[in-house]
Amino acid sequence: MVPAESNTPVTSDPLQSRSYRITVDDGRESFFALSIEDVSSEDAWLMSDTVRALDNMR
Repeated sequence: MVPAESNTPVTSDPLQSRSYRITVDDGRESFFALSIEDVSSEDAWLMSDTVRALDNMR
């Protein structure tokens, strides 16, 4: 198996991350989300709504 090659140039700009607590149903339900972004590119980002503490994964 060969590793995938990136089609974008490698940059030294740091990634930016943000965490969110999203509340729905008038405050009855909430969940956490994590966003990781390359601030130099509008197309390079990842968002996950399944953020969990590592201790809870065991």
